[in-house]
Amino acid sequence: MSEERSLNFIEQIVEEDIANGVNGGRVLTRFPPEPNGYLHIGHAKSIVLNFGLAQKYNGKTNLRFDDTNPVTEDTEYVDSIKEDIRWLGFEWEKELYASDYFEQMYALAVKLIEKGLAYVEDASAEQIASMKGTPTTPGVESPSRSRSVAENLDLFDRMRKGEFKDGEKTLRAKIDMAAPNMHLRDPLMYRIKHAHHHRTGDKWCIYPMYDFAHGQSDSIENITHSICTLEFIPHRPLYDWFIKELETFPSHQYEFARLNLNYTVMSKRKLKQLVEEQYVNGWDDPRMPTISGLRRRGYTAASIRMLCERVGVQKRDNMIDMSLLEFCIREELNKTANRVMAVLDPVKLVITNYPEGQVEEMTADNNPEDESAGTRTLHFSNTLYIERDDFMEVPPKKFFRLGPGLVVRLKNAYIIKGESVEKDADGNITTIYATYLPESKSGGDHSGLTVKGTIHWVSAAHAATAEVRIYDRLFKSENPNAEEGDFKDFINPDSLQVIKEAYVEPGLLQAKPGDRFQFMRKGYFTVDPDSTPDKVVFNRTVTLKDAWSKMTKI
Repeated sequence: MSEERSLNFIEQIVEEDIANGVNGGRVLTRFPPEPNGYLHIGHAKSIVLNFGLAQKYNGKTNLRFDDTNPVTEDTEYVDSIKEDIRWLGFEWEKELYASDYFEQMYALAVKLIEKGLAYVEDASAEQIASMKGTPTTPGVESPSRSRSVAENLDLFDRMRKGEFKDGEKTLRAKIDMAAPNMHLRDPLMYRIKHAHHHRTGDKWCIYPMYDFAHGQSDSIENITHSICTLEFIPHRPLYDWFIKELETFPSHQYEFARLNLNYTVMSKRKLKQLVEEQYVNGWDDPRMPTISGLRRRGYTAASIRMLCERVGVQKRDNMIDMSLLEFCIREELNKTANRVMAVLDPVKLVITNYPEGQVEEMTADNNPEDESAGTRTLHFSNTLYIERDDFMEVPPKKFFRLGPGLVVRLKNAYIIKGESVEKDADGNITTIYATYLPESKSGGDHSGLTVKGTIHWVSAAHAATAEVRIYDRLFKSENPNAEEGDFKDFINPDSLQVIKEAYVEPGLLQAKPGDRFQFMRKGYFTVDPDSTPDKVVFNRTVTLKDAWSKMTKI
């Protein structure tokens, strides 16, 4: 694919601006999160776009926190956002806050009042909404609109000094109550909030609205390309109006389609509900679409960047299949994750003709995709654990695993033949008995037998116990937002299954949080921070193959 063809529409704009010397050919972007929740994978697309553009065109990116609502903001969110951006592989030029500019924004608001383009409003939020009209009918001008400049300056100063209660006054821009674009019908610029701010404390009791703070923060920082998601298209005329009337730096806004992922929700308000109402175990629950949740589940920064690149930058919203994200992590882990054996639903296997008490060392490749990964030693004995579903007492045709009279190879070990079983009082198999062929050892097999099936195992005497958490999609519905009723009614009850006693190779006790492995035939798993020196906890990152899309087509 040629370089020209691979350019997305924003890259084309940037290249044209550079070629024409717009802003001196300089590129300065910004990522402006609100510190009112953890970042999710939708934010990852914006991060990759903003920071990626700057990297590609020798520019810079500011991290600017849009901290204009003290009621919802917290330093915990600020810290998590910074951690997520760095984990994704990016570093910002400056760490800034909209609150850094409160004094400058106040002065700019005063300038608009002095120009007769802003006024203090007495009406309540409900009254203002009713005066706005509808998309097909013009709004009604407020009686407050006719106030003199001097009166507005005095009232705005008194608002700042704290003389009025929350909601008692607002500051509105004076534009056009008949404008076809509802955002131009005298939009709010400031509201009163007597609340402690995480950075400015109690210095301010009036706070700028997003549409005013966003554009003016861009202008103050001399941002060249202000990149937003599509819902901000109707806000752009107001963004441009403020810049024009205030004669500030002409930052320009561009919009792209946000990343929407099926079987989840992307609203921070809804994600916060899931956390606070304990449907999940925190913002970093591995079922959450948050960057911290995906990281804990075992997704890598490279896999998330790969998804963003594959999705691309469009002008139209669309829904991305979770399977594409899973494909991206499989692509990476297939090359990088060491293979190990873990038995998640164990049943005991006794090899009756293997000497009791004898322990043999077997050599196994760590990763057939990577020779440099080397080998490891496995202990083999006459008593093993295998997966319960690898044995059938009455196997159907084309069942290439273990059963009475059936032969199968134990991975990196011997060929065995099923002989008999022992059951408990309820008829459940407790022990499988088999015999082995001594001449069939892997790497030196001269048995002459060819078997179609290979199963994994661990030695009962050497295995370590592990907790394994099997994660699946958080919602049963492909688009919970489109369903009638409460979105939480569509939570998948099987989104988490916990296996308290799985058996794994003993070497896995040395694994550290974040280490990733392929459990042979089971999927890719990551060590969870809940692990202790005595018991390792694994999160399933993703299955070996995409079974979900096949199930949903049945």
